[in-house]
Amino acid sequence: MRAVKYLFSIWAGVLIYALLSVMFGANGFSAFRQLENEREKQAANIESLIVINQELEEVTNSLLYDKSTLAVHAKGQGYATEQERFVRIVGLGVNQKATASPGRVIIAAEPQYTPEMTIMIIAFCAGASIFICMLVFDVLKRFRESV
Repeated sequence: MRAVKYLFSIWAGVLIYALLSVMFGANGFSAFRQLENEREKQAANIESLIVINQELEEVTNSLLYDKSTLAVHAKGQGYATEQERFVRIVGLGVNQKATASPGRVIIAAEPQYTPEMTIMIIAFCAGASIFICMLVFDVLKRFRESV
C-alpha cells in the first residue's frame, strides 16, 4: 500500500509535465495564440497590399490608355513636349509625388514558449518534492509511533 502512495508522486510529476506542455510548450496554447495573432497581422497586411495593388493598377491603366493623364504625369516628373520650354532653377530639384505607398514588410515573430527541458526539470522537481514530503511525513509518523 505504501508503494502505491509513492507512485502518486510519479503520477503528479507526469501530470504537471503534461499540463505545462499543453499550456506553455512549443505546441501549446500560448504558442498557438501567438501564432494566431501573427496570422491576423499578416492577413491585415495582405488586405492593405491588395488595396495598394488596386490603386497602382488604376494608375497604370490610366497612364497606358489616357494620353492626357500621361502628359500630366510626365510634366510632374519634369518632362516636356518638344514645343514647350522649361526654366529650371538649379538647386530646387524636381517636384516628385509618390502616387502610392509600396506597403510595409511585416516579419512574423517566432512564438515564445517554454523549452521542453525546462518543463521536464520543473515536473521532475515537483514530483521529487512530493515524494520527499511523503517520505518525511512517513518517517515522522513512524518516529511518533515508536516514541
